[in-house]
Amino acid sequence: MKSAGNDPASATPAAVPPSGAEPESPPSGSGPGPAPLPPELESYLSELVHRTRAVCGTHPVSVLAVGSVALGDYRHGRSDVDVTLVVDPSLPRTALPELAAALAHPALPCPAAGLELTVYDADFAGRPSAEAGYLLDLNTGPELPGKVSFDAAESPAFWYVLDRSVAARAGRSLHGRPAREAVAEPERRAVLGALVASVREHADGDGHLADNRVLNGCRSVVFCRTGHWSAKREAGRAVAGSEPAFRPLIDEALSSFDRPRRAARPLPPETVHDFLTWAADRVAAAARAEDPPPAGPRET
Repeated sequence: MKSAGNDPASATPAAVPPSGAEPESPPSGSGPGPAPLPPELESYLSELVHRTRAVCGTHPVSVLAVGSVALGDYRHGRSDVDVTLVVDPSLPRTALPELAAALAHPALPCPAAGLELTVYDADFAGRPSAEAGYLLDLNTGPELPGKVSFDAAESPAFWYVLDRSVAARAGRSLHGRPAREAVAEPERRAVLGALVASVREHADGDGHLADNRVLNGCRSVVFCRTGHWSAKREAGRAVAGSEPAFRPLIDEALSSFDRPRRAARPLPPETVHDFLTWAADRVAAAARAEDPPPAGPRET
C-alpha cells in the first residue's frame, strides 16, 4: 500500500498457502473468506519465505501478505506485492542487509510490478503506534524505484501506519503467527491522521499514477464512512455510486486501473486535483470528529 489488484470473484481454485501458513479471518466486510493467493505469486512467495528463513533462522515470528493480495484485489502487471515481516527482537541487525540482498530483484526475480517488504521487531509490531518503526524497508522490482532503508526516521510515518492497519485486519499469513497475533492495529485517530497525509500526498501527484491516486482517495473515503478497508476497485465503485459529480472521473480511473502500469491512461489533472481535495476534506473531517471536545471552564 505504500505506493501503488486479482478479482476476488475469479474462478481460480484455492491455492495452498506456502510454508506453514495459517488460515486468516477474511478482511472486514469482504465476504465469507479470503481470496486465494494469486497463482502468479505462489512460487515467488514460497521462495521469499524460504529465503527469509534461511537468512533469519528461527527469528521470523510472522510473514504476512498485505496490501492488494490481502484485500483480494491483486492485478498482475499492475499491483505490487506488499509483505510485512515480524521478527524476534533478538535478530542480529547484521542480518538485515543480507536479507535485503537475498530478496532484491533480480536476485529473487519479482513477477509483480515490485516488492514492498517492511520488517518490524515483534515488540514494536505488537503495540499500537503512530510511528514508522521499521527495521528494514525494501522496495525492489522491475517497475518499482529501488529503496533500502534501515532507519525509520528517513520515511514519513503515515505509509507504515496504514500498512499495519491493513496487516492487523486482513494480513494473509505465509509463515508463523496469524496477523491478529503478530501486529497490533494502530488507533483509529492515528489511522485517520495517516489517511489525511496519504490523500494530501496523492493530491500533489509526484511519483503516483493518476488512476491509483483517485482510487486511493476513494478507499480513504470509504474507510472513513465504514471503518473497513476495501479493495481499490470496490471503493471506487462505492464512491462513484454516491458522488455523481465525480463518477465520470472514477469510471475513467477504474478503466485505466485494469490496464498494466505502462499502459495507464492519463486523467484530467484539474479534475483529479478537485476530487482529491474533496476526499482530503472528507478524511480531515472524520479525523477532527475523533478529537475530544475542548474542556469547558471549570466551575468554582
